[in-house]
Amino acid sequence: MEVKIIRSQNRRKTISARLVNNIIQVNAPAGMSEEKLAEAAAKLKERIEKRLQKRGLASPADLYAVAQKLNQKYFGGELKIESIEYSTNQNSVHGSCSYKKRTIRISHRLAGMPEWVRDYVIVHELAHIIEPNHSSSFWQLVNRYELSERARGFLMGVGHHA
Repeated sequence: MEVKIIRSQNRRKTISARLVNNIIQVNAPAGMSEEKLAEAAAKLKERIEKRLQKRGLASPADLYAVAQKLNQKYFGGELKIESIEYSTNQNSVHGSCSYKKRTIRISHRLAGMPEWVRDYVIVHELAHIIEPNHSSSFWQLVNRYELSERARGFLMGVGHHA
């Protein structure tokens, strides 16, 4: 995505960015060094691109509906979750669960994978609400999902390919 730098004599310290006609417009102080400006512009560009990427993902309501369906099927509807959403800053894990807060975050990378893989990760994270560790009883819960072995293999293959 193209970045356009606009220097202003009126700005003293702050730098900001916004999207204008698919161009990231960065407003910066006129006296800011090129090095600092390049670093700040790169961070702002990354933040805007992540925001745009997240907008293109399934809504939290859609993910919540999927989680509730899986909760019903594999846990008898007994689990209560507060929220589930895609996260654009989970690049080394596929999902995470805060079992005390009952919140689940799913990596945005899963949106481009088959639904059964995403569902496996959701079941995995739902199981953490009951078992916060990776004990044998945890894996018994996860393995209720009939495609769990296949999904784990898929995710391992994707990880090695990347």
